[in-house]
Amino acid sequence: MLETRNLNKSFGAVPVTRDVSLTLERGERRVILGPNGAGKTTLFNLLVGELRPCGGSVHLAGEDVTTLPVARRARRGLSRSYQKNTLFDGLTVEENLGLAAAVATGHASRLGGDSLARPEVREIVAEVADQVNLTAHLHARVNEVSYGIRRQLEVGVALATRPLVLLMDEPTSGIGPEMSKGFHDMLKDLPRDLTLLIIEHDMDIAFDVADTITVLNYGEVVFDGLPEAARGSKLLKDIYLGAWEDA
Repeated sequence: MLETRNLNKSFGAVPVTRDVSLTLERGERRVILGPNGAGKTTLFNLLVGELRPCGGSVHLAGEDVTTLPVARRARRGLSRSYQKNTLFDGLTVEENLGLAAAVATGHASRLGGDSLARPEVREIVAEVADQVNLTAHLHARVNEVSYGIRRQLEVGVALATRPLVLLMDEPTSGIGPEMSKGFHDMLKDLPRDLTLLIIEHDMDIAFDVADTITVLNYGEVVFDGLPEAARGSKLLKDIYLGAWEDA
């Protein structure tokens, strides 16, 4: 469903990703781990088209999308949520979801309430709000809700575009333990035909949600395998996990 082949990116003389080759099957849930500066977010930027690689290629559902801009990749089913909120603060939760759903239904030029006037948009909004536990907050303005609700909405906006592949960059960043548990449950309940690629710092979530673990270090893939194998890897503990012990 999503594949990279020998993906390379350098900023000046500094390499950030080095020959990164990954293959995600349909419905796979893969977590990317690695220390700060390992190239995780740069990899995401390359996948969605915010950066152009210096070498290698990106393939989505069998199509080479390496040269396609962000919007065209999104229309082909590649969506992303960010570490920082990228929402319309002055609109309601429902309106934010409606704008994203309008993209999925081909009515992206219709803003705000115009989008919500269409039954197919309202149907997507209701379904996604239920998936990300936002039904009770639909009519609240984004600038009035908590940070945790905003994080849920980020995921909801991405889901409302009806992606084939969803990239999530540290979805639990900055939220408390209780909200983190809710995120964990939400991720596990997402449709199994949706392919997920997640950068995550919470080890409990990472190892429980993932079908596969990939570890980057200095831009290189140094581990790619099952969570059980990752737990027992001395290499991972040396370069990333430190004193973390097997659960």
